[in-house]
Amino acid sequence: MATEAQGVPASAHADHVMACIGRAQHCDAPFDYWLLDDVLPMASIDAIADLPFAPPDAPLFDGRRESNNSTRVYFNPEQQARFAVCRDVVAAFRDPAIIAALTRLTGSDVAKGHLRIEYCQDVDGFWLEPHLDISVKLFTMLVYLSGDPALRDAGTDIYDSTPEHRLVTSAPYEKNKGLIFIPGSNSWHGFSRRPIRGLRKSIIINYVTPAWQSRYELA
Repeated sequence: MATEAQGVPASAHADHVMACIGRAQHCDAPFDYWLLDDVLPMASIDAIADLPFAPPDAPLFDGRRESNNSTRVYFNPEQQARFAVCRDVVAAFRDPAIIAALTRLTGSDVAKGHLRIEYCQDVDGFWLEPHLDISVKLFTMLVYLSGDPALRDAGTDIYDSTPEHRLVTSAPYEKNKGLIFIPGSNSWHGFSRRPIRGLRKSIIINYVTPAWQSRYELA
């Protein structure tokens, strides 16, 4: 039986996301991105953070998430059946009004994509090399889940397009804050090598083209 996010009606998720989109902070250098706050109802953020999945055991840290594909967790139909918060978040990002609002905000026609949501738990040693998202991703959104002050420096890094990919800024890692960008030829991002003082929990929300091959990842 699905576990409910206590006190949060399913319909409230879309309303909350819509309000968040309306106050997104647009930045245009070194590429267009949007900073977010209060993305989801706080009870849902807590319910996601409390999902009963252990962090990956003995992960490989080589700067790429795909090196640990066998341990990655997605809000696919199986997890939606088990956990209401997964189902409700998926429903919010499938809502036609949310899809239209994201298109107006970013210019990306996310309506032609399939929804993919990943639940991430990054431990000390994790890093991501500066990279561009693959071309089959139409949209990327990150939502941070932990309120631990020790993780304040654990936000996504944004780099310039020079060959050295110099660090420009880092998104603030705070509970229920996040980041949107549209994958493109200059949207260099990653997570520079540095200590992670705790468990860096987040969800990554993508809309991907029909060419996406790993269908079990899709919502």
